[in-house]
Amino acid sequence: MKDVLKMASAFIGIIVGAGFASGNEIMTYFTSFGLWGIAGAIVCTALFAYLGMTLTRLGSRMHTNSHKDVIYKISGRYLGAVVDAIIIFTLFGVGVVMLAGAGANLQQQFELPSFVGSLLMIVLVFLTMLLDVDKVVAVIGSITPFLIITVIGVSVYCLVTMDTTFAVLDPVAQAVPTTLPNWFLSAANYVSFNIALGASMAIVMGGAEKNERIAGWGGFVGGLGLGVLILLSHLAIFSKVDTVAGTEMPMLAIINDISPVFAIFMSLVLYGMIFNTAVSMFYAFGARFIESGTTKFRWFVAFALLIGYGLSFFGFTNLVRYFYPLVGYLGLFLVGALIVASFGMAKKSL
Repeated sequence: MKDVLKMASAFIGIIVGAGFASGNEIMTYFTSFGLWGIAGAIVCTALFAYLGMTLTRLGSRMHTNSHKDVIYKISGRYLGAVVDAIIIFTLFGVGVVMLAGAGANLQQQFELPSFVGSLLMIVLVFLTMLLDVDKVVAVIGSITPFLIITVIGVSVYCLVTMDTTFAVLDPVAQAVPTTLPNWFLSAANYVSFNIALGASMAIVMGGAEKNERIAGWGGFVGGLGLGVLILLSHLAIFSKVDTVAGTEMPMLAIINDISPVFAIFMSLVLYGMIFNTAVSMFYAFGARFIESGTTKFRWFVAFALLIGYGLSFFGFTNLVRYFYPLVGYLGLFLVGALIVASFGMAKKSL
């Protein structure tokens, strides 16, 4: 059970980065559809649990330290090349968004120039690259419980202190800008996007676990927990949408209203979650091309971080609003391949 929870926590930590923990993703993908966003969150929960389990089982079964072998195995030569390219694009792109989110976080809470938070994140990510994969997983998983506790606490507080109803807030929520057409496609796009960004590191984590059953349950529990966090975050932001709409980090804005002192703590936790995803993205991106742990690998990641730093100046909200849905549509290729692969796996005993 301990190993299952460790992997589940790390799985959540990979996906819960700047966009989710700040509330920016939730606002765009769920709150902008009001009451229908609840249905979207439920759909996401089921899909995340199923696909999370599939990813970690595949990694464990093939004992791999890179997503490349698994992707080509389940997708074939030609589709595999397409999916591989999408994952590579996603890893680097989301890494860039994390750097932008790090800057936006410290700017909103401490009024520091955005480049300061982004630069500090680059240093922290590079230093973490000096560790091996087991230690990286441990670092990622260790911060996640703080976010889970905070999201649950804030959600309960928001629901208890609501002075209106969701029915009244529904028109306000639906006025929030989004590039997604409807709640169902938004939910599917969100799952697809997150699977594309989390697939590589989830496969690597699964590969580090020899027991396929433990790996599978770790992915399942992680996906289930992620879905619950999405639902709670949506309800929290929905309940305060009339005051937080338009902010880059709505969850942080809610906490600031509760307690400015607590908001400082949350800002640090949020920065830690951004760090989690940034490490996962750049680690998996580097491992796709070069053996991890080598000097060449570290230089490659350092170069990628510098390029990412320059691109992060496009802005956090702009990157989430336009880049994330694009990756979501592209990621449908991977989701389809995983669903087909899962039926093949079901024919073999664990």
